[in-house]
Amino acid sequence: MATYLIIIIYIAFICLGLPDSLLGSAWPAMSLELSAGLDTGGIISMVITIGTIISSLLSYKLINRFGTGNVTIFSVLLSAIALVGFSISPSFIWLIVFAIPLGLGGGSVDAALNNYVALNYKPHHMSWLHSFWGIGATVGPVVMGYFMKKNNNWRGGYLSVSMMLFMLITLLFFTRFLWVKTSVSSTKTSSDEENTQEIAGNGSIFKVKGLNLSLLSCFFYCGAEMTAGLWGSSFLVYIKGLSPSTAASWISLYYAGITVGRLLIGFVSMKISSKMLIRAGQLVALSGAILLLLPFSSSLFSLTGLILIGLGCAPIYPSILHETPNRFGQANSQRIMGLQMASAYTGSTLLPPLAGFIAGKINLIVYPVMLLIYIVGMLISSEWINIVLQNKIKQST
Repeated sequence: MATYLIIIIYIAFICLGLPDSLLGSAWPAMSLELSAGLDTGGIISMVITIGTIISSLLSYKLINRFGTGNVTIFSVLLSAIALVGFSISPSFIWLIVFAIPLGLGGGSVDAALNNYVALNYKPHHMSWLHSFWGIGATVGPVVMGYFMKKNNNWRGGYLSVSMMLFMLITLLFFTRFLWVKTSVSSTKTSSDEENTQEIAGNGSIFKVKGLNLSLLSCFFYCGAEMTAGLWGSSFLVYIKGLSPSTAASWISLYYAGITVGRLLIGFVSMKISSKMLIRAGQLVALSGAILLLLPFSSSLFSLTGLILIGLGCAPIYPSILHETPNRFGQANSQRIMGLQMASAYTGSTLLPPLAGFIAGKINLIVYPVMLLIYIVGMLISSEWINIVLQNKIKQST
């Protein structure tokens, strides 16, 4: 049953990745049709991620009450309905309205599926799981670019993706019995017992050593990844002079970098530790941001920089999430996973609109500067948590 279920989860993550990359790809055309400013795309993104933060924080209680399978089905249903709403929205205000259920549909299912895989499967499955998300995120701009070539029909792109989600709902409904018959591992590690006692003794989960740094790392990671995808197309259009349809297709290569990278990292993770994978990914992403920052860089250099950022992002998030039970204990992993999801989406909420706001006041030329700042922040917090956890091990011995 566990094998069948992981296949279902893989398929689910493909469909969950589809809507995540649509807004950035379609926004140049959407903003023109709806007479919205360039930087207002960040407002929509912020509303979506606020909803996701709320559902992430509630995921622990929702999953305990209704079960992972039911939460997954309902969450995907919310997202599918929201995308239909996007496709028929007559104004910017209606996009804001439908952004609310789109956000609420993403948080709980993300925390539930990631925690289930972290508890029950080896690290390479987590990398492959997020690689499948990348497949969806890569296909999303391709689908949108196809419809935009037909008189900038971004509405058709949103409607097509919504139909894919409704197909996933049908699959989830008829296989919901798998969630009941597949049990979760109950084996606890020494870190599990230690962190359970630590939380109980201090009265607050936020006093667990290293947790705040982990949340900060997730904050900067998701902010950097989302900023790269959301404003990359606009950067290529307004700074590098590409057409909106070409830029949308090129942005798909950024998501392809994430996808291919996670597919390969799945094999590499069998030999290399998560800590080394996180560090290497951050350095690769940093090199990509520097390449975008070069004043003489052509559109080809910019494309290379975006691909490098995508490749660098590949191992970071899956490795952080899979380390959650090892770092903080299996008994608390679902609760902490929800907090990490919320922190990651907070980064998605605040950092991309911040980049858009600054770009609106100055110029989109600041896009690579903001990416560089976010990636450096992620690198510092990630290295800091390694020091804290290492000192914790030394003190316990």
